[in-house]
Amino acid sequence: MKATHNPPTAVAVSPADLLRMAALYLRRHGWHQGTYYAKNTDTLTPPACAVGAIGIACAGRRVDHFYSLDFDTQVTFRTAVGVFTAFLDDHEPICAIDEDGFLIDEHTSPYSWNDDPGRTAEQVITALETAADEWDRLQQQGGENR
Repeated sequence: MKATHNPPTAVAVSPADLLRMAALYLRRHGWHQGTYYAKNTDTLTPPACAVGAIGIACAGRRVDHFYSLDFDTQVTFRTAVGVFTAFLDDHEPICAIDEDGFLIDEHTSPYSWNDDPGRTAEQVITALETAADEWDRLQQQGGENR
């Protein structure tokens, strides 16, 4: 390498990387339901919900309002949450039907899925890791659907 050669300093982080980081965060710091983060002001790394953990993976810190992030980080965050939501739509669908039998929401919300009273931390961590594996698999196959 020549002295004038400037190697790239940024490493591309995929949505799968961020989902795995979120799962690792939950393993290390705990899982939470109801809000992005547990109401614990004594720590910089509080227990988090699935989306809160994805946010920490994207921003590198706790963020209470993701719309306040810079544009690139918002795009990264929304992409990772979108990949996770698509995975949940395919594998953990929640079909909300109104009293007249009409579908209320055609997409599984990662918020309501995370906050389901029967949900466990291990289910959330496993879903994040499996969504990451699926994203990688689809990218290696050129993104084609089977």
